[in-house]
Amino acid sequence: MESKTLNKMAVKPILPLLLSMAFPPMISMFIQALYNIVDSMFVAQVSEDSLIAVSLAFPIQNLIIALAVGIGVGVNSYVSRKLGEKNQEEANSAILHGFFLSSITACMFTILGLVIIPTFFSLFTDNVYILKDACTYTNIVVLCCIAPFLHICIEKVFQATGNMLIPMMVQTIGAITNILLDPIMIFGYFGLPAMGVAGAAIATVIGQFIAMFLSIFILFFRKHDVRVDFSRFQLQVQTIKQILIVAIPNACMNALGSILTIGLNAILITFSNVAVAIFGVYFKLQTFVFMPASGLTQGAMPIMGYNYGAKNRQRLIDTLKNSYYIMFIIMLCGFFLFMFFPAHLLRLFHATEDMLAIGVPALRIMSISFLPATLGFILPTLFQSVGAGGYSLFVFLLRQLIITLPLSYLLSKPLGLKGVWISFIFAESIAAIVALILYAKLKKKKEIFKIEEVEK
Repeated sequence: MESKTLNKMAVKPILPLLLSMAFPPMISMFIQALYNIVDSMFVAQVSEDSLIAVSLAFPIQNLIIALAVGIGVGVNSYVSRKLGEKNQEEANSAILHGFFLSSITACMFTILGLVIIPTFFSLFTDNVYILKDACTYTNIVVLCCIAPFLHICIEKVFQATGNMLIPMMVQTIGAITNILLDPIMIFGYFGLPAMGVAGAAIATVIGQFIAMFLSIFILFFRKHDVRVDFSRFQLQVQTIKQILIVAIPNACMNALGSILTIGLNAILITFSNVAVAIFGVYFKLQTFVFMPASGLTQGAMPIMGYNYGAKNRQRLIDTLKNSYYIMFIIMLCGFFLFMFFPAHLLRLFHATEDMLAIGVPALRIMSISFLPATLGFILPTLFQSVGAGGYSLFVFLLRQLIITLPLSYLLSKPLGLKGVWISFIFAESIAAIVALILYAKLKKKKEIFKIEEVEK
């Protein structure tokens, strides 16, 4: 018998359903953004070099999350489709396949990361203090990366069943733990030594492990629409393949942010260390906009995937339309915040006059790119929900790599730093146009619309 949660995904009016599904992950992702920003705010009080070190380390930390989310989204898409098809056994099996993929990837990332970290950071700076802090912070995060891998995988399983409250609760507890421990670990309160950047990393991983243990406990000891059954588990190549079809493009899409940051840092370092710090601050601040946007896509994806699996065309399209309107409001709010209050945002990080001189125009220019990014978020979500992950990957490649990085380099020659910031507007605009073309192509070929609308 189908649960009430899954039944709501089939019959509840789309807008209330989408809001109920999207609001919890939007809140949890907003909190995630908050504790990343608080992390940097505390580190900035230690020294500007420490802020630069954390800015250099951020792409590696972001890459861990990208890979974890990629696998989690692959599991989410597969589970929601199987539940829509009423295939409970396959939905259950996908969870343990997700654990397997998450654990293997975490181990490989840890080994590779610890080997290449010193060489990697030496490419960007010869300042011994920045290099030492960057390596220290990243080594701690990489060594403990199993926690976010498993926690995010379980979070996506809950979301696939329409349960958004548990991921929000777990994410919030982990984030609050990080926020509370940051000043204690960094500055040395309650008898603890002042650990600086290392303390920030330790506070982060403690929050991640708490989230992981809570997720595991809730999954195994509470009743859900999916169940973990080790006794019936058999590793299936086909299930792995189906998860990876969505997981690999999604992980690549999320990882593109890290690749972009690494490439842009290499360009910005030729101007000044302050330019690197500004871009690091921008990347933290834009998560205030992009994290809630990502939360919306997390709420929309299981609705789209379920109704695609259930062959309910109209609800799939209605979800797409409502998601677009909400996403545009989020991006518009971000645009106004960055356009009219850039100095206030930068002063949260104890910005010097040099940082303000570079950062204020940078935030204003890049905020324009938020508006076309609406389509760059929503249409790839639809592509992933119906198993067309390749289209999503192409759109994100345009946004994060194919256009932004080479254009930043070319425009930086005649325009300086302004050229780097302008490249974001071009990239998001072109990617939005391409996403619309791909959507029209799918519609024309009826690759999405082959499914027939269920009888009323």
